Amino acid sequence: MDVEILSRVQFALTISFHYIYPPLSIGLGLVMVLFEGIYLKTGNKLFEAMTRFYTKIFALIFGIGVATGIVMEFEFGTNWAVYSKYVGDIFGSALAAEGIFAFALESGFLGILLFGWNRVSKGVHFFATVMVTLGSMFSAIWIVVANSWQQTPAGYHIVGEGLDARAEITDFWAMVFNPSSVDRILHVWVGAFIAGAFLVLSISAYYIIKKRYVEFAVKSFKPAFWVFAVSSMLQLFIGHRSADIVAVYQPAKLAAMEGHFDTLGKADMYVVGYVDKKNETTSGIKIPGGLSFLVHQDFDAPVKGLKSFKPEDRPNSPNTVFQTYHLMISIGMFFIALSLYAGYLLWKGKLFDKKWMMYVFLWGVLLPQLANQAGWFAAETGRQPWVVYGLLRTSDALSKAVTANQVMFSLIMFTVVYILLFSLFVFLLNRKIQHGPFYAEGDDDKEEDHSPLHKAMADEFGK
Repeated sequence: MDVEILSRVQFALTISFHYIYPPLSIGLGLVMVLFEGIYLKTGNKLFEAMTRFYTKIFALIFGIGVATGIVMEFEFGTNWAVYSKYVGDIFGSALAAEGIFAFALESGFLGILLFGWNRVSKGVHFFATVMVTLGSMFSAIWIVVANSWQQTPAGYHIVGEGLDARAEITDFWAMVFNPSSVDRILHVWVGAFIAGAFLVLSISAYYIIKKRYVEFAVKSFKPAFWVFAVSSMLQLFIGHRSADIVAVYQPAKLAAMEGHFDTLGKADMYVVGYVDKKNETTSGIKIPGGLSFLVHQDFDAPVKGLKSFKPEDRPNSPNTVFQTYHLMISIGMFFIALSLYAGYLLWKGKLFDKKWMMYVFLWGVLLPQLANQAGWFAAETGRQPWVVYGLLRTSDALSKAVTANQVMFSLIMFTVVYILLFSLFVFLLNRKIQHGPFYAEGDDDKEEDHSPLHKAMADEFGK
């Protein structure tokens, strides 16, 4: 493999592993705000126990997320020096804003969230929980703004030529509110809400299946379920809006997402399929004129196909774009169906009696992660061959001094370290889940919490 491919694989590995954690922290933070808010309103100690329990899990997710995020900033300089110089003014502003407005807010109140129990008032602690959640959401804003600028650049001009060329901000707010940023931020937020809520649903389903902490699990399941259900419905409309933006500003990406090759023909919408890049054909199950209708509300309206663009300006791997995009869509539609059916069972009071549904929620925790990862892969591979759409090609953005052997060595080392980190995360997460939300008589775990709240909860609800 050459330096470009290896550098892309390395960055894909590091950002994919990192992106497991921020959506979980955003979504879990929202659910924790609900739990603590219900506790303040009702005085029900069970909801306080929920907040305490999931705060421990939040801290684990937050810690690994921070550690894995730092790596990517170094990669910009080591593997993508030309890119870093080209977009430094843009990215520098966005990342500085993240540090000032987001990370400082999140980390500043994290100590109160973790250690403020019984040290500050209930209202102050709830305020800290809200601020940590908002901080995680603000952090996503600036990262997505920076990435969205690469997709739909705005508010800039180019100074210098050749290797000395770089983009400078001429209008900060035009850069921030570039054509795709708002829709993509909403898309990322809602995906994060689904991921975090589903983690709570999965843990609750596990306790229900095992008949442990059943009342705790049932009561924590319900608020998390409504976050999941509402978010799943919203994502249908927000995702459609994001696709409309792609149709206007990145037509080659849209054509790859749907495997549409005709120059100016009506576009079918594929449910499943395969894109043959060599023969420029797509086969599969399709809705005739479906994409034309979604884009133009007309089944016969023409949509630009991949043949409308020079081969060197098309996405490098249209089948990868197609498959990852359709995987995201398929999981999203499954979530809608699941939320409707489970909501009906919940309304009838039959959901928790159906063990097979609890298993769906237990193992379904993997699906939001797959959907989030697939969405990012579709967005990033669909932007190729551009690292900044229409301005800077990926092949021109590489560091000139780095060699393939150096990148390969670091890629292997990152892979080993990330496998170890993920194993540690799974081990610690499983340990916290097995330990349970509060200590009950007979627990073997030696890290039981003997606080008055936990003793009261154990006495009242036990195992």
